[in-house]
Amino acid sequence: MTATSGRPAAGGDADGGPGRDDTVAAVVRQWRSVHPQLDTGPMEVIGRINRCAALLQQAEDAPLRRAGLSRPEFDLLGALRRTGHELTPSELAKETFSSGAAVTKRLKQLTERGLVERRGDARDRRVAHLRLTDAGRELVDGILPEQLAYETAVLSVLAPAGQGELAGLLAELLGRLEGRMGALRA
Repeated sequence: MTATSGRPAAGGDADGGPGRDDTVAAVVRQWRSVHPQLDTGPMEVIGRINRCAALLQQAEDAPLRRAGLSRPEFDLLGALRRTGHELTPSELAKETFSSGAAVTKRLKQLTERGLVERRGDARDRRVAHLRLTDAGRELVDGILPEQLAYETAVLSVLAPAGQGELAGLLAELLGRLEGRMGALRA
C-alpha cells in the first residue's frame, strides 16, 4: 500500500504482489511490518531487477568459466568482436562501462592468453589500438551461441508478448537512467 493513497503499491498488493512469492516479496513484507507507512513499490521493481541480474549472472557465467573467462573479460572480447574494428583502451572502457584501470588489468591478462593484440599508434606512442586475435574471435564466436541459447531458455517462461513488453519497459528505464546519469556527470 502506498503511504498516501492506501492502495496497493505499483505492481503489487500488500504482500509484495498478486500471487507473488519470491524473495523480494518476503523482504517487502518484512519492511512493511517494520515501516507500514512507507511505499515499498520501488523496492518491488528495483529489488527484483537486482535479484534477477544476480541470478542471471551466476548462471550465465557457467559457459564463460568453462572457457576460463570472467564476465568482464568476455565483455571486453565481445566489445572488440561486435564493433568490428580496433578500439583503444578508453573506448573499451566506455563500451563496457568499466574503469580504465580495470580495462588495463583485464587487457593484460587477455593479451598474455593470446586473445587480444595491441598495436601502437603511429602518431602517438601513448595510444594503443586493440583487436582480437584469431583465437579471441573463435572463442567469442564459440561461446556466444551457447550464451544466447541459455538466455532463450531463461526467457521461455515468459510469453513472447511478455518478453517484448519487458524489453520495452527496461529500455525506457535504462534510457532515462543513462540520460540522467550523463546529466549528473556533466
